[in-house]
Amino acid sequence: LSTGDFQEALPVLLGNEAAGLSPAAITRLTATWRTEYERWRTRTLTDRDFVYIWVDGVHFNIRLEDDRLAALVVVGARLDGTKEVLAIEDGYRESTESWLTVLRDLKRRGMGAPALAIGDGALGFWAAVREVWPEAREQRCWVHRIANVLDKLPARLQPQTKHALHEMMYAERRASCEAAMQRFAQAYEAKYPKAVKALFADVPRLLTHFDFPAAHWKHIRTTNPIESAFATVKLRTRVTKGAGSRAAGLTMAFKLLAAAQNTWRRLDAQELLPLVRAGIDFKDGRQVECGQQRPDKKAGT
Repeated sequence: LSTGDFQEALPVLLGNEAAGLSPAAITRLTATWRTEYERWRTRTLTDRDFVYIWVDGVHFNIRLEDDRLAALVVVGARLDGTKEVLAIEDGYRESTESWLTVLRDLKRRGMGAPALAIGDGALGFWAAVREVWPEAREQRCWVHRIANVLDKLPARLQPQTKHALHEMMYAERRASCEAAMQRFAQAYEAKYPKAVKALFADVPRLLTHFDFPAAHWKHIRTTNPIESAFATVKLRTRVTKGAGSRAAGLTMAFKLLAAAQNTWRRLDAQELLPLVRAGIDFKDGRQVECGQQRPDKKAGT
């Protein structure tokens, strides 16, 4: 959008009934946005390299339908540290088949495998990415994991356990994180086995970030780039009680994210991204010196 077009569109996006736009003007703007969305979702990606991607299924209401919209969202980080929305698609309950459709389309349009994919462990995305880009490494979202663990504990214990879980999330070394996890298990296994089981689900993929630059950890431990970006979309749907159709919901999300994308901060230490892309090894966030190997790269493992 140009500055003038965006100023005209903003009241519609924000659901401002006092904007003074005629029904004809709103119809014209909506039609223009849908055309832009269709052009955007079929654009070539052969000229871009995405080192990290964040994925999530974002749900919001559709006013004229019973089912909520599950928008499958992919955001990528390029070699220069800039973040870009790659996909916003309608997905049926975040199923593996829905994610396969999204990823196959990205690959068909020229996108290569990311070095790392970050998302919630419950997503059908993981089976899909292993089929489309088996070489991509996986990082489970710590924020989703902590929320899942706390949900299985009584409210009176949640403040102290949240502190312990944050100690793991922000640990400076893998060994320190693993030690904190073991202390948690010893303290809560007897009375709250479901909480401990939730914490220890797929541990290697929860700790993948230790094999990447420490300066990137705050970016890659969680799906925050998507969560924070969609805060505006969710606000808009609350104001307007939901989009009128699934197509309108996707179009609205696209326009809001396209506008927000211009203000997103680059990743810290973007000069390290080419090293990640080149496959340089990192251990506990530091580049591995020549002659050293990460434990997971030793022969026989």
